[in-house]
Amino acid sequence: MVGVIGGGSLKLDGEFLGEEIVKTVYGFPSSPLKFVKAKDKVFVVLLRHGPDGSIPPHRINHRANIEAFYSVGVKWIIGVNSVGSLKRGLVPGSFLVPDDFICPWSILSFFDAKAVHITPVLDETLRQKLIKTCERLGYPCVPKGIYVQTLGPRLETKAEVRFLSQIGDVVGMTMAHEATLSLEKGLRYASLCTIDNYAHGVSDEPLDEAQIKQMARLNAEKVKRVLEEIEI
Repeated sequence: MVGVIGGGSLKLDGEFLGEEIVKTVYGFPSSPLKFVKAKDKVFVVLLRHGPDGSIPPHRINHRANIEAFYSVGVKWIIGVNSVGSLKRGLVPGSFLVPDDFICPWSILSFFDAKAVHITPVLDETLRQKLIKTCERLGYPCVPKGIYVQTLGPRLETKAEVRFLSQIGDVVGMTMAHEATLSLEKGLRYASLCTIDNYAHGVSDEPLDEAQIKQMARLNAEKVKRVLEEIEI
C-alpha cells in the first residue's frame, strides 16, 4: 500500500475500498484514512489539514498522521506539498521533487525520551519514480531542489524570503516533519511539490491567497495523474 498525504486539493479517482478512523498513541490523525484502488495500486489517503481544511500548519498532528500510516501497513509515503518558489526561475504551475530539506527551527520526533540520531534523507528510489512519471506525462518537473520549512501559519516576510532563497529553492510548512517522522518509522518518503506561487517579494505582484488556492486546484488534476501512473 502507498500512503498519500496532501492538502485540501488532493484528488484521487478509483475504487473506494473503505475508510478507517485510526486512534494512535499520539491521538487521532488529521483525517480518517481512505483506501482507494487505482490502476492496480491501493492508496491510503490522508488529508493533513483535515477533511474540511481547517487545521492550520502549526496544529497538524504529524506524529499521529505518520503513526496511522505505519499501523495499517503502509511502506511508501508520497507527500504532496504545496510550496512557494524562492527563485524566479521556478515557475508556479510546475512540479519540484526535492532531494533535501532544511528546517533549523523545530523538527518533530518520535524520540522525545531518548537520543536516537537518524540521518535524514528523502527516498531516492521513490524520488526517481516521481520524476520519471512526471516526465512520461509531459509535466514540467524540476528533478532536485532544497525544501525549506518554516513554522507558519503566516507567510514569510520579504526579508525572510531573501534570506531563505540563499539556502533553498522552495518554501513550505509541513514536509520536513513528515519526512523525518517517516524515516524514524522506517517508511520510505518522498515529496511531490506543487509550486503554487512565488514567495513574498520574488514576484512584483502581491501574494493573494485566493490565487494560491486556485493554482493548487489546477495542479491537483496533474497530481492525480502522477499518482495513478506511478509504478510502485
